[in-house]
Amino acid sequence: MTPVDSDELHSPEPVPIEEVRATLRDCLDAHGDFVELRFHQKVVRSVAFEQGRLEAATLRRREGTGVRVLHGGTFGFASCGSADPAEVRATIELARAAARASSTYRREKVQALAGRELARGHFEGEGFDELSGRPLDEKIELACEAESKARAGASSITHASCGYNEIYEGKAIVTSDGADCSLRLVRPEFRVSAIAERAGERQVGFQSVGKTGGWNCLFRDKSARQLGDEAVQMAVELLEAQRPHGGRARVILAPSIVGLLVHEAIGHTVEADFVASGSVAAGKIGKRVGSELVNLYDSGESEFLEGAGGTLPVDDEGVITRRTPIIEAGVLTSYLHDRESAARFGVMPTGNARAWEYSDPPLIRMRNTYIAPGEQDFEQMISEIDDGYLLEGPRGGQADSTGEFMFGVGQARRIRGGKLAELVRGVTISGIAFDVMHSVDAISRDFHWDLGSGYCGKGQPAKVDAGGPYVRCQVMLGGDQ
Repeated sequence: MTPVDSDELHSPEPVPIEEVRATLRDCLDAHGDFVELRFHQKVVRSVAFEQGRLEAATLRRREGTGVRVLHGGTFGFASCGSADPAEVRATIELARAAARASSTYRREKVQALAGRELARGHFEGEGFDELSGRPLDEKIELACEAESKARAGASSITHASCGYNEIYEGKAIVTSDGADCSLRLVRPEFRVSAIAERAGERQVGFQSVGKTGGWNCLFRDKSARQLGDEAVQMAVELLEAQRPHGGRARVILAPSIVGLLVHEAIGHTVEADFVASGSVAAGKIGKRVGSELVNLYDSGESEFLEGAGGTLPVDDEGVITRRTPIIEAGVLTSYLHDRESAARFGVMPTGNARAWEYSDPPLIRMRNTYIAPGEQDFEQMISEIDDGYLLEGPRGGQADSTGEFMFGVGQARRIRGGKLAELVRGVTISGIAFDVMHSVDAISRDFHWDLGSGYCGKGQPAKVDAGGPYVRCQVMLGGDQ
């Protein structure tokens, strides 16, 4: 193990976030414009090991105040690197000047902002003090040990890596129309990968977990050792696996694949800014877009299980992040909105305005997106398939505003005569998301959050999560050529 001086990665200093909130409140002026002030401190600590070496040990701290002013039907945005009252007031004037300068060029003016229950008070996330108080040496040693054990996990393993990351956030948000809130939360992440090689063949096994909460939340379901063992087992087993036959197939999607599908191929199409640009979901409110078994939601809360990676009590406009029903009994019921889009569509905001750092303006983003559990037993779902596949472990891919997608699958196991059979590799799935939703004929009682270690990109990153139960449906399946 390469030594590291843990004093260089000291614990995050507590932010006197409620004091900051009071300071921001005093900075609101009386010029008649809508003003939104958002102080945001973010501290990120990371360690990474590869092949027995410490490859990275970093601390990154960013803090400042983002300011939006609505003037002349146009938002102006500016930011400064502190919550100092003089700087914040000067930044308000900069944002107002930006709005004034651009107002004549904006064709569609912001006529109003939709109202909703705006947050007031302080919101404290689970695990912040517990995780920051845990010795950093323990976290470094865990990542080092996990990488070492993965590398030694099988004779065919030639390479391993492991990383641990934690993001601490403190925010204070006040607006001239009544939002007055603050929050603290922490998001730890752990990942481990292993590469197996034999006779020129190479396969990768990968496991990761990300939560909103403390150390015990992160490793509640599986220990670091278990995650490493699973990565090794996946890599080794894939060396033996065959490639599948392509074509339309009856499949059971594991929660990780369900989460990827509903986030990438459905969730983005119902973000109101994409809807306004002509996504496939435009004009479909009240129309059937899937089987009556499908109930799809996006929530700032961690439904069913604690610790979902996108958990957020208040969005970056100060709106409470309640559960939003996107599809209920197969019918599209809502888009995802910020306050501006909600006013344009004549609905209430859904609490989906999010900004990555203080210097970013809020955008419409998902939080925790999922299909709700059904009533069927997972084993029964398998037993009713004569010829099909169980698909687990997303390997990335792409989707667009039409709902068309293509994703890689980490592990695919044949189902023959109602029983799990051999593993296959090199699998991809594709289709139109709403067509897949129409083909759903069974949903299990199980539920898992499974994408909390990932980041969503849409001009700026966002921590999100997605998941659900096991879902039986039909997709186009392909393999390596």
